[in-house]
Amino acid sequence: MLKFRGHHFICLNFFLGEGYSKDFVDNLNRLMERANAGEEIKIVEGADDVCGFCPSLINGLCRHDEEEIRKADRIALKKLGFAVGEKIKWEESRRRVKEISRDWLYAFCEGCYWEQLCEMVKTSFFWTEPKEESPPLAPDSTGG
Repeated sequence: MLKFRGHHFICLNFFLGEGYSKDFVDNLNRLMERANAGEEIKIVEGADDVCGFCPSLINGLCRHDEEEIRKADRIALKKLGFAVGEKIKWEESRRRVKEISRDWLYAFCEGCYWEQLCEMVKTSFFWTEPKEESPPLAPDSTGG
């Protein structure tokens, strides 16, 4: 079973194969393969399977600002309607992220180290404008 913390349910939707190191990226690719294959994910508080290869993880805590990251986890879980300890599938997480408003997501991501890298995925994948439907075909002269 995979273990993800709150904000990773949002952030991993925009993963483009970039990261701190080759080991970090390889780990993320493996995790996403498993998640996309339908493996169950347990929502955890604190460091998770993604954090395991992060160079900022020291003694189970992020050296940047652990409290800010935990705050982002709480905000993400609340917005997605998930709770620590719950077990979910990635497909459900993706569905819920797609329902988030663009404005909320941009505010959530503001100031993130990865913000610029994720930008093209946010705009090209999640919020593409719906295509205009073609008008129905006029009945032909045979009445069909």
